[in-house]
Amino acid sequence: MPAFLVMCLSAGLVAAAGPSSTPLRAGAATSNITPELGAKIIGGFVPFPATGVHDELHARCLVLDDGKTKLALVVCDLLGLHRSVSIEARRLIEESTGIPPAQVMISGTHTHSAASALGDSRYASDQPLDDYQKFIARRIADGVRRAVNGLRPAQIGFATAEAPEHVFNRRWVMKDGTAPVNPFGKVDKVKMNPPGGSPNLVEPAGPTDPTVSIMALREPQGRLISVFAAYSLHYVGGVGNGEISADYYGMFCSALARLNGAKDDEFPPFVPILANGTSGDINNVNFRTPRPSSPPYAQMRKVAEDVAAKVQEALAGTEWKDEAELEARFRELELSWRVVSPETLAWAKEKLPNADVPSVKADLPAIYARRVQQLSAAEGPARIPLQALRIGDICIGTFPCETFAETGLEFKKRSPLKHSFMVELNHGYFGYLPTPRHFELGGYETWPGTNSLEPQAAVKMLDALLELAGELKR
Repeated sequence: MPAFLVMCLSAGLVAAAGPSSTPLRAGAATSNITPELGAKIIGGFVPFPATGVHDELHARCLVLDDGKTKLALVVCDLLGLHRSVSIEARRLIEESTGIPPAQVMISGTHTHSAASALGDSRYASDQPLDDYQKFIARRIADGVRRAVNGLRPAQIGFATAEAPEHVFNRRWVMKDGTAPVNPFGKVDKVKMNPPGGSPNLVEPAGPTDPTVSIMALREPQGRLISVFAAYSLHYVGGVGNGEISADYYGMFCSALARLNGAKDDEFPPFVPILANGTSGDINNVNFRTPRPSSPPYAQMRKVAEDVAAKVQEALAGTEWKDEAELEARFRELELSWRVVSPETLAWAKEKLPNADVPSVKADLPAIYARRVQQLSAAEGPARIPLQALRIGDICIGTFPCETFAETGLEFKKRSPLKHSFMVELNHGYFGYLPTPRHFELGGYETWPGTNSLEPQAAVKMLDALLELAGELKR
């Protein structure tokens, strides 16, 4: 059994012995977290300043109350957020609403067209917050507080929709010797985002998860309060030059609101929310049969509107309940940082003279030389937040990493609760999380500096998360 560092345990164990007899209440709200122009957009290897805003970024907040326990679920239009941002936001939430930190979930969508909430180092569990991180923490807390103020009687329903046509495993096994040399001077067996239609493609290195998991809240026999959905698609991309955007996550929310006849002046508003499931190795590119290029935002709008339509259709058959007992578990698992080999460190030292030379294009050897040096200096242990929420017979499990789809599928299969799914990038950002077999295959997601945790991290984290889910089973 893995060793745990237990945090906020008293808050995580708040639950009554018997079933709830108090009708469920729910409230939802949004907070604008759009950064100022000039902030660096960090979706690629070389950050660049934002010169425009195509669509605003938000923290979308949902609060549930069964009469004994409150849970808050927050999804932010960010590539990811540092663990310290979540800690500060949850401190502010407890201060203003009384909801304990263990009962608050805060994740990022992984839009690649947002400013950074990761701070100075991705290889540190704790760090002081910069101004934008402080702003985000405060806006999250404000959103949750507004959702609490909007609590009202609610019914809950769970549904699923299938959207296989938008998800593709982006890691491909290549014919021997055909994968390009990686930044470390070696040839991997697997290529991330290979050339579309290449005759050297053999097969995807893993599965996809095509299911959209849907938790819906409505006023009794009335209009929707919120829909919390999770789909395992990395992001879509295709934005305008220098523009901030919430990507297809924001467009999904707008499309679902339109499908439900939501009006701009409606109060309290209907708040759709789309979280990222487990998409560390999944994207929207069909590598066997590439699609033609399209104008900015066209493909993300196509995906968003189709997924929203599928969710809307699934909602029509939802069975609604007046009660749902709420419970949470939160622990931090201590793991080792990825060990950088002496050979790789020597390579990085050789490349370092070029690592800090400004460039308008990605010099991957120089970038990874710098990352490897930073990772090798990381002070341990890595403190990995894990959280499981029970909402009636629904279980949401979370990781703070870019998690492979096969891990999410395994959680669904092994979780003891009837309706289980995962949300990634919750309470922190600790890089990609390949399963152990992928380290033998290589590829971008396994490189030191992209991956920052020990090779057995995915196994240890999943075992720990399933223990938390087991504690929630009644």
